[in-house]
Amino acid sequence: MINIALDGLSGSGKGALADGLAKKLNLIHLDTGAIFRGIACGFLDLGFTDPTNEEIENNINSINVSVKIEDGKQLVYLNSENITPNLRKEEVSKLSSKVSIHSVVREKYLQIVNTFANNYDCIIDGRDITSIVLPNADCKIYLTADENVRAKRRYDENVAKNIPCTYKEVLENLKERDYRDTHRDIAPLIIVPDAFIVDNSNLSIDETIDICYKYIASKLGLEV
Repeated sequence: MINIALDGLSGSGKGALADGLAKKLNLIHLDTGAIFRGIACGFLDLGFTDPTNEEIENNINSINVSVKIEDGKQLVYLNSENITPNLRKEEVSKLSSKVSIHSVVREKYLQIVNTFANNYDCIIDGRDITSIVLPNADCKIYLTADENVRAKRRYDENVAKNIPCTYKEVLENLKERDYRDTHRDIAPLIIVPDAFIVDNSNLSIDETIDICYKYIASKLGLEV
């Protein structure tokens, strides 16, 4: 199996980069953030907008999230319902970052991801892939960008999807997520020593894909 691990800050373009590399390398892209978002949707469906530790522990087993690859695309199901269109809502994004720090949630997530990686040539992106999920990955990449650039990207995405928000709200939410992701007690976002670091503040997605593809090709002995 070929496993490529990709970590990075919110809004850095991990998903687009992973999609582009998956196509060039004929790999399956598993977006682990979507798994946490699916779990967050589960709590929201149960009426928990800000669940306590006890509420998370008592209800996690009633949330059944699964990932399916259909026509080359990743779909997330919650209790047999396709909830993929709901995953990028701001309330889901905010709650997913909060619930992901809990050990019972991460245990469920790790089971899903590890099974996937053991059965497919894949590229997986998230925040603890290089450090916790795939510490022995064939290639490790860390993607970053200036916070204002990342906030503008996320704001433009929301506008295109008719998701109501302001740039200020998106920026503040992004800052909060950055802090939580890098300071959480369980599996914080870090840069591992053997990661290939790419700052794409001034790069297009195509340029970012090209740089990372060349790195992977050199690691795996592929033709550029």
